[in-house]
Amino acid sequence: MKVVRSAVAVLAMLLLSAAFAQKQITIYMIPKLVGIDYFNATKQGAEEAAKELGNVKLIYDGPTEGRVDKQIEFVENAITAKVDVISIASNDPVAIAPVLEKARKAGIKVVTWDADANSRDVFVNQATFEGIGKALADQMAKEVGKTGEVAIVTSSLTAPNQNAWIKAMKDVLAKSYPGLKIVGTKPSEEDQQLAFKVTQDLIKAYPNLKGVWALSSVAFPGAAEAVKQAGKAGKIAVVGLSTPNQMKPFMKDGVIKSVVLWNPVDLGYLSVYAARQLVDKGLKPGDKVVTKRGTFTVQKDKISLQILLGPPFIFTPQNIDKFNF
Repeated sequence: MKVVRSAVAVLAMLLLSAAFAQKQITIYMIPKLVGIDYFNATKQGAEEAAKELGNVKLIYDGPTEGRVDKQIEFVENAITAKVDVISIASNDPVAIAPVLEKARKAGIKVVTWDADANSRDVFVNQATFEGIGKALADQMAKEVGKTGEVAIVTSSLTAPNQNAWIKAMKDVLAKSYPGLKIVGTKPSEEDQQLAFKVTQDLIKAYPNLKGVWALSSVAFPGAAEAVKQAGKAGKIAVVGLSTPNQMKPFMKDGVIKSVVLWNPVDLGYLSVYAARQLVDKGLKPGDKVVTKRGTFTVQKDKISLQILLGPPFIFTPQNIDKFNF
């Protein structure tokens, strides 16, 4: 009789665990800002994952400007709403950390993606900083040669992912292309018109400028337009990260030769799967996050854990028309 009761108890526990795993969770996903192609693409992927899982309520919302103080307000709202997961692309890893720590103390899981923060449970990394930095540096050298003056237009001087890319780029330059000299680094604050202006300023300040890196989906079209309007297409290379749809016109016009990126749809998609597994059974090094688009391994990092989406991808005139985001 005791054996039967024990078996019944075990079965009940298994059924309860299965039911718990299938309970609906709420993920509050906060991009750096809303309304641009890149984050629209991550939203698309997140919504596709939520639909596949069927037990995820996804709230995708964020500021209309790339400002960390505005992001903090959204995090506070998510804490008040007692969501299960806050999933965020941070505008500033340090400034956002206290409110994310507050969320974690309230029992809310924190997932970062696209741009990391100093307090989180797991970071869904679109590509290693070293991988992106090397791709950007190699592509610039391929387009302008191994010597000359080059400059950087970043989104903000505090953006964690972009600062890490810049460090990696400089490491590659020092090792492989010491003749490429960075003459200036200008922020554009996720503002395409400001990216246009600061690129104009760089062109005027450095008449021998051979190339500009533009390190966001907003900075890249702004910098490309500045080069185009200056009549420098083919004379000043513009290398950067953006979505293919945004950059197709510049590629068709011969202003740019490449776009370095990853698939932001897949980034949003994986972030939701990671959040679901984090709530259901936690994550630890070596765990696998299994999705319909692939299997991804959880790794330990300096803060806690990370999951790597994969290597960067280079869009070229030969392949860019195959993509629509």
